[in-house]
This record gives sequence, structure tokens and C-alpha cells, in this order.
Amino acid sequence: MNYVDLFRATLPETVLECAALLVLVVDLAFLRNSALRMRAAMAAWLGVAGCLVAVWAVYAASPGAFSAGNDLLLAAGGSAAVAQLGILVLTCFALLLLVDSGFTRNPGEFVAVVLMSAAGGLLISAAQDLLVIFIGLELLSLGLYILTAFAKKSGKSAESAIKYYLFGGMSAAFLLFGFSYLYGISGSTNLQRIVLGSYTSAAGATPLLYLALVMIAAGLGFKVAAVPFHLWAPDTYEGAPAPAAAFIASVSKVASFALLISITAAGWHFLDVLHAVGRMTITAIPPGAPRPHGVLGFRYGWSLILTVLAIASMILGNLAALVQVSVRRLLAYSAIAHAGYILLGLAFFSPWGDRSAQTVLYYILTYGLTTIGAFGVVGVVERVTGSDRMDAFLGLHKRSPLLAAVALVFFLSLAGIPPLVGFWAKFNLFAAVLGASQGALPFTLVALAVAFSAVSLYYYLQVLKRAYVMPAVDGSPIRAHPVTLAALWVIAAAVLLLGCFPSLLQGWIAGFYPAG
Repeated sequence: MNYVDLFRATLPETVLECAALLVLVVDLAFLRNSALRMRAAMAAWLGVAGCLVAVWAVYAASPGAFSAGNDLLLAAGGSAAVAQLGILVLTCFALLLLVDSGFTRNPGEFVAVVLMSAAGGLLISAAQDLLVIFIGLELLSLGLYILTAFAKKSGKSAESAIKYYLFGGMSAAFLLFGFSYLYGISGSTNLQRIVLGSYTSAAGATPLLYLALVMIAAGLGFKVAAVPFHLWAPDTYEGAPAPAAAFIASVSKVASFALLISITAAGWHFLDVLHAVGRMTITAIPPGAPRPHGVLGFRYGWSLILTVLAIASMILGNLAALVQVSVRRLLAYSAIAHAGYILLGLAFFSPWGDRSAQTVLYYILTYGLTTIGAFGVVGVVERVTGSDRMDAFLGLHKRSPLLAAVALVFFLSLAGIPPLVGFWAKFNLFAAVLGASQGALPFTLVALAVAFSAVSLYYYLQVLKRAYVMPAVDGSPIRAHPVTLAALWVIAAAVLLLGCFPSLLQGWIAGFYPAG
């Protein structure tokens, strides 16, 4: 193992860890007796600076792929690079929300945990080995549990953190069981070798392969809040501090879905090889050649599982959101529904070309950006009114016109209304599903997704109705910190600009994939 190459491949993660230590030293050694708002601002800006240096590390230092022996451990380029850069940018915006918050007297520790969790997300995005995947997931998850409980004076924060931790422990157990079965079938922890091992394994191993895939889907379904592994999400989104909830709803989702892309693409990788040698179907395999029971089971069993999770998430997420009075819980069920749309894109992953991966990445990046903005608005309103209920938004356009304007952009984008970026995210994803497979099933599922997208418009408009139509009970102005307001305006401008010119982000993502 070449440790110089390992350091080079993990340079962005190393930068974030060093930034976390720097934040702690500055906050605890030099600013301990300073005003809380100054400490929070300094910690946030140092964290943002660390993320920007990590962005430079991804671009300029060009961390490459890393292998141990002949096994690829960390990927480079493609979905890994896109997800890593997306995680770093989203982390910057989540940190800026801390400036206007007063939920903790330890802002340095909060920022340090955020940066360490983000480092776990970077590791997950590039991981190509089961052991590396699990290490990255635990580094990310442990930080998220701590961030959820960071509001020490809030009973809801403590309760949601306990629930999140217990569900997370169970999901980790399922994931480890699934990984162990895959190792038993294939004899390797490398994703590509697992698929190769599934190809050469006997047909009798297929039931065990299905069991492994179900367990892995259960573990990762928890990470993306897919039904029926979603029960932690509403309580966590409601109880966590606003910056932590924004981080959980965006950065952790990008990392988890990037991992799902890697696993799904690995299932197609070997089928692509079979197609190249004329062995796409079992009947086309010459006599005496090994029959790909395992790899077909890996691919189509995985697609079936993702399809079931997608349908359940779209239905329950949208219907449950209709009856919510808490905007935080509404965003949680909305996140479940959006997870369903993304899982639908992964279930019909295209075996050739990079269109499916790029459309899923486009969706998760734009969703993450928009949901951070939505939580930023909720955090400001909650700080002033003491509530996150819909009625707290009454008359928002008069109490804070600028805040109401960005809320309009964020909620309409989440609903998929043109010309905002949320529309193009859904359009591209649904078009990719229809283009990847023929038949009635993909058309039916896309029609179902479009129908529930229309349903989602109702509950998003309930928030905007209170902000723009219904009169305010309290006419006192709502003021946000200039840094928070500026961050929200930058996000809103990006949502509008990328909606008017969707090729900007599409071209940027495509640039990380090899030509042809």
C-alpha cells in the first residue's frame, strides 16, 4: 500500500479534519470569553474557509483513485467528484445558518462536528469497498446524532437524537449483516469483485444474495429516509437545531445517494462487460460457460427492491405531508417523497452511458440546495416567533418581504414549478426513467410520480398562503442576520438561475465524466 497515494486520494477529507481542529483551537483558546455571536460567526467562517480549501483540494490537487493491490478502494472523477463538491458547497451554506442561531454556547464544537461529518460524507461518495463504506457511514452518522442533540435546553432535541441514534444502530446492524453475506458469496469486500463473485457463484447462492440485498436496502433506506425506514425523519427534522436539520436534510442525503449510485452502477458494470462479449442474456451464453445467476440476481433483485421503496416513499411521504401543521415535519415528509423520486431513478438505472447517474446527481444537488434554503427560512421565523408551525408564517410578506420572497422560491422549487430548478430536476429524472426501459411499468410509475408531485403542490402552497394571503396576527417585523439573509438570497438566486439555464449545472456535472 502506497501511503503517499492514500494521502493524496484523501486530501479533501484531511483538509476538513484539520479545519475542524483549527476551529476548536481558535474557539476554545482565543475566543472563550468573547460574545457568543462573535464566536459563532468566527467558527462558521473558519468552517466555510476549510470547505473552500477542500474544494481546491478536489480541483487543483486532483486526488486520484486509490487501490490496495488490485482492488479499488476510492474512486476518482464521475459521481464521486460531483458528490464531494456538492457536499462541500452545501456544508458552507449550512454553516452560515449558524450565525443567526443561539441554540448553543459551544459553536466551535458544533462546527467541528459538522466538518468531521462532512469528511465522512466525502469518504462515502468515493468509497468502492464495503469496509471503507462502513467507516465513512459511521463517521457521518455519529456526527449527525451529536448535531441533533446539540440544543441542550430543548427536550425535543434530546428526544429526537435518542430516536435517531436507536434507529441508526439498527440500520448499521442490518447493513453489516448484508455486507457479511455479500462477502460470503463473493469472497471480497470490493464492489466490482462482489459483482464478479456473484457472476461466478452457483445458482444456489441466489437466495442468500437476495437476503443480502434486502438487508443492505434496509440499512441504506434508513440513511435516505425511505419508507418503511423513515420513522426517525419527522422527529429529527423537528427537534434538531435548524442548521443541523439543514445539514442532515442535504449533505447526508447527497452522500447516501452517491453511495447508492456506486452500488447500482456496480451491478450494471459487469452486465456491460457481458454485453460487450455477446452474453447479455443467459440464453446467449455458450455451452459450458458460467451462467450469470448471481449478477442477474444482483441487478434485477436490487431494482425490484428500489422500486418498492420508491413507490412506498412517494405515496406515504406526500399523503402524510398533507396533514402536517409543523413546517419542519412537512419538510421531513417532503424529503421522504423526494427520496422516492430519486429511488425511482435508481431503480431504472441505465446500463450504458452516464445519463442516469448524472440525472440523479442533478436531482440530489438541487434538492439539497433548496432544502437548506427552506430550513434557513424556517430557522429565522422560529427564532423570532418561537414556533415552526404554519401559523408562524402568517403575514410574512409584510413582516419580512425579503424572507417571504426567498421562501416563495424555495417552496415552489420543491414543488417542481417552472422556471425553478426543481422542475428540471424532476423532468430530467422522469425522462431518464422512461428512456432507460420500455414497457408499461416505467410509464405507470412516472405517471404516479407526476401525480404525487401535483399533490405536493397543495401542502407547499399552504405555507405560502399564510405568508402571502392570510393576515398576520403579530405585525412586528422579522429580522434576519445580514449573513443569513445574504446566504438565503444567494441560494434563491442559484435556484432561479439554474432553473432558467439548466444546462449550466448539467454541463458542469457532465464535465466530470469521460467523453464518449
